[in-house]
Amino acid sequence: MQKNLVIVESPAKAKTLEKFLGKDFKVVSSYGHIRDLKTKEFSIDIENNYKPEYVIPDDKKKKLVAELKSEAKKAEIVWLASDEDREGEAISWHLSEVLKLDPEKTKRIVFHEITKNAILHAVETPRNIDINLVNAQQARRVLDRIVGFQLSPILWRKVKPALSAGRVQSVAVRLIVEREREIGAFVSEASFRVIAEFILPDGATLLKAELHKRLKTKEEVNAFLTICKNATFSIDDISTKPLKKSPAPPFTTSTLQQEAARKLGYSVSQTMMLAQRLYESGLITYMRTDSVNLSDLALGTAKETIIKNYGEKYYKFRQYNTKTKGAQEAHEAIRPTYISNEEINGTAQEKKLYELIRKRTIASQMADAELERTTNSIAISGSKEKFVAVGEVLVFDGFLQVYREDTDDENEKEQENGLLPPVNLNDPLKLKTVVATERFTQRPPRYTEASLVRRLEELGIGRPSTYAPTIHTIQNREYVERGDREGTERQYTIISLIGDKISETEKQEITGADRNKLLPTDIGMVVNDFLMEYFPDVLDYNFTANVEKEFDSIAEGRMEWTKAIDKFYKVFHPIVEKTSAVKTEHKVGERELGIDPVSGKPVFVKIGRFGPVVQLGAANPDDKSAPKPQFASLMKGQSIEKLTLKEALKLFDLPRTVGEYEEKTIVAGIGRFGPFIRHDNKFISIPKDKSPLTITLEEAEELINEKRTKEAQRSLKKFDEEPDMEILNGRFGPYIAYKGSNYKIPKTVKDPKELTLEDAMKIINETGEKPAAKKRTTKKKS
Repeated sequence: MQKNLVIVESPAKAKTLEKFLGKDFKVVSSYGHIRDLKTKEFSIDIENNYKPEYVIPDDKKKKLVAELKSEAKKAEIVWLASDEDREGEAISWHLSEVLKLDPEKTKRIVFHEITKNAILHAVETPRNIDINLVNAQQARRVLDRIVGFQLSPILWRKVKPALSAGRVQSVAVRLIVEREREIGAFVSEASFRVIAEFILPDGATLLKAELHKRLKTKEEVNAFLTICKNATFSIDDISTKPLKKSPAPPFTTSTLQQEAARKLGYSVSQTMMLAQRLYESGLITYMRTDSVNLSDLALGTAKETIIKNYGEKYYKFRQYNTKTKGAQEAHEAIRPTYISNEEINGTAQEKKLYELIRKRTIASQMADAELERTTNSIAISGSKEKFVAVGEVLVFDGFLQVYREDTDDENEKEQENGLLPPVNLNDPLKLKTVVATERFTQRPPRYTEASLVRRLEELGIGRPSTYAPTIHTIQNREYVERGDREGTERQYTIISLIGDKISETEKQEITGADRNKLLPTDIGMVVNDFLMEYFPDVLDYNFTANVEKEFDSIAEGRMEWTKAIDKFYKVFHPIVEKTSAVKTEHKVGERELGIDPVSGKPVFVKIGRFGPVVQLGAANPDDKSAPKPQFASLMKGQSIEKLTLKEALKLFDLPRTVGEYEEKTIVAGIGRFGPFIRHDNKFISIPKDKSPLTITLEEAEELINEKRTKEAQRSLKKFDEEPDMEILNGRFGPYIAYKGSNYKIPKTVKDPKELTLEDAMKIINETGEKPAAKKRTTKKKS
């Protein structure tokens, strides 16, 4: 009989733990949850106090459970070592229940870093499973299942089949939809920023200064510049004051996600995947946390590292306090397990994230940066207005030696104010130029993944473990997409005074362009509007934040989880029944644009089975002989909210005949997957910079020939004796395609073209039941 069995949730974590535990310990993995609610069934027994109906999901898990049961029976003690958050506690509880572990022989251990000291300390101080944490996780799971399973069927009937709704996800979509509408309704206001250049008394040195206020109109600018023509200028005030900048606290989950997006360009999901790997390799502390605390050991190591590398004056002890309400995950910030380790083994991405975490941790224990800001005020004779010149000099870099925090807000980004030239009070200045440039108030910024995480955290919605899944889900469900918006051209005015001449010029600029931002889709906007009309409480920010607080109360043992669910259900379910019974003439989101002047038929825009469509003519279910309505898909960039009658009717020009090539007709149109041309029964996508309405015959021919060239390069070899087999060149290198499956060709094969049929079959047989990947298929949205 083996002495000790340790069960963790991932193989990577198991591998790291094995290094620290002796031969008396066997470490195995549960590969996450071993059971869950049924995927396609409600699985909540409402009548039986909301009891969840858990199942072991598939044969693979059932086999794993049998293996774990067998190992547990052999062990004197079973140690449950899943993560220390609510999800981890639930994993341990499910293991205990399913494996029927004897409480006398079962111990729960937790640690927020995988180091020898932390593991041995955990083994010395085991505890029981915390049922309050388990119940908090169950409450979240049950509540989300109730919302999802009762709301989704309503969306199928009222909006479009196969849609789904979620509690936190729907609130995240609301934020993005509302921001898009704010942007659409925003009207910018113009004003003039006035900057002057002066020559100092030495006759050579220039001093640049800005008027202390913006001027609203051209008339104000011209009047001011007229005064400046004959005015005298002098330094009437010089003020110098010291400034201090303090470092940001060590990382929490949300601040790591935000900063990794800004500095490294990582998505929220990518950051969490990399952080998970670093944690399971024993390189950083637990990555799901809303705490900014550092352990005494970490504080001591940080101090040693700073003094050794930068000197005593760069060190400053700091103890940060967690401000997030209901902070409930791990009890320490994200930091390296060994701060003194500058470098790690890992992928390039892992190394970059580790370096970011390490620098932020060290900077948090460093001295303030000290700056000196000088402000020179310049008087204008004959005017109450003043010009102001501001300069900054870094006196002591402090924590900036190591780390500088980024921001999402363009307006907040630091202006680089250089050192000003030395001047004396009452020095006369000679005016060189004054330039007034028209500027505009900025619209609200669209959300990035990082700024959405920050907003969710500010509202108290979600917890460290939910941010990444939420953002992944709303994109996966096609309510939101990460994409670009083309800007529009805007004219602005520059009015200049050079010598005694005032001149005015007009210039052009692009405004409103966005890259890699979260944009609501038409479906996302329609679903949001429907939920806001019928289920305002579910999408209410305060309601969602209060639900999180109730989960916190459950985790602390101050509330029964079933009572929290019952309170919600008794309010929610009657609204579901009432909304289900509401009969509407049109589908939700449908809008009549007007009448087609040619046919006299009404024109509608709505969400169709495969997305946004325009409908020409109304259906008449009572008259089967009546002509059926015609439909046309919207083009990329068009929105059902903004589409005009003229734009809608133009879509019915498609499909259109472009011309003939090689004695075969080329047709342009829009399908489920976007604009295309069809030639010789082959479909070719039309790129973003071209439209199916305007694509020329020459452009279409070019696309056809490009596709042929790519296909010729893709196929490396075919086998006459086995038509189902082909050697292809893929994104990740050459592979064998055979009967619907793909098989990776080993790197030892120098030239895949030289493979014989026998060689290829050998590779397939050696791979066995594990092909590289199945051919991707697109599921129909029904």
